[in-house]
Amino acid sequence: MAGYEAGQGHIPVLLDELLRELRIREGGVYLDGTVGEGGHSAAILTRCAGTQVVGLDRDPEILKLAGERLREFEGRVHLYQADFKNAGVELKKAGVDMVDGIIMDLGVSSRQLETGRRGFSFQYDGPLDMRMDPSGPLTAEEVVNEYSPPDLKKILFRYGEERQSAAITRAIVRSRQRGRIRSTTELAGIIAAAMGGRDRFRIHPATRSFQALRIEVNDELGSLASAIPDSVEYLVSGGRMVVISFHSLEDRIVKREFRDMENPCRCPPYFPLCVCGEKPEGKVVTRRPIVPGEDEIRANPRSRSAKMRVFERIIP
Repeated sequence: MAGYEAGQGHIPVLLDELLRELRIREGGVYLDGTVGEGGHSAAILTRCAGTQVVGLDRDPEILKLAGERLREFEGRVHLYQADFKNAGVELKKAGVDMVDGIIMDLGVSSRQLETGRRGFSFQYDGPLDMRMDPSGPLTAEEVVNEYSPPDLKKILFRYGEERQSAAITRAIVRSRQRGRIRSTTELAGIIAAAMGGRDRFRIHPATRSFQALRIEVNDELGSLASAIPDSVEYLVSGGRMVVISFHSLEDRIVKREFRDMENPCRCPPYFPLCVCGEKPEGKVVTRRPIVPGEDEIRANPRSRSAKMRVFERIIP
C-alpha cells in the first residue's frame, strides 16, 4: 500500500526497485495499470526523456489527483478511468499497440482509507460502501446485509483468511435481523464484540473482515487473475511486467500467473514431449519477491507488507 503523509503527499512503494526492474528506456511507452496518485508514473516520466505513460485507475477521485500531479508532463500522459483488466481497450483509445513495460501496484491508497465517506476503513465513520469505482454495482452494505450466512462466512474466510469467520457471521446475522447495518463503525463494533473485544488483538479485530468485504465488492482477485495474462500480450519482447502486492492472496495469484506464463504446458508429467501446443510468454525474473528494506519501512511503515514480482516477455 502506498503511504500518505500530510505535507509530503503520496509515497510510492519500492520506487527505486521498480525503476531498476522496469529498465526504462528513452522514448518508451509504459502502462500503469493502477496509477493511483501518480507517484510511480511521475518517476518513470522523469527518468528518461520522451517516455510516455498510459495510466488507469478505477477511482475517479484518485485519478483526478494523478492528473494534477502529472500536469507538468502534458502530452506524454494519457489517463483513463478503467479497471486494469480492460487495459487493451484503453491502450487502443490512446493509440498504443504495444508497451515497453507494465506496472501494477495493488495497494489501497491511504487517501481512500482516510476518507470516511468511501467506507473503506473501520477507523473512520462512514457508509458501508468500499467501491473503488463509485458507479460499481455492489456495495459492502449489500454484502453485509443481503448475502446468505454461508456466502458471507465463505468470503470472510477466503478473502480475509479470518479464522473466526463463523462467529463473525453469526454476530452479523443477529444484528441485521434487528435492523440494517449501515456504517463502518457499527460493523466494526459488531465484529470486535464477536471476537471478544478490541484489546485482545495486536491489530483491530475487524481488519481481516474489512479486507474481505473490499475484495468481494471490487472483485479484486478476479480482476488480477485475468489482467496479468491479458495485459502481457501488449508487452514488447524484452518488456517487463512489475506487480506489487500487499497480502498473501494477491501474491499467490501473481506467482501462479507468472509461473503459468513461463511454463504453460498442460501435458501430463509422464509425457516425453509437449503436445498441447502451449508456448511460453517469457520468463520469471524474480524467483523470490523483492521486499522493502529497513530504511523504507521506517520512512513508510505501510510498505512493510509489499512484495514485488517481475516477469519479462520473450517473443521468439
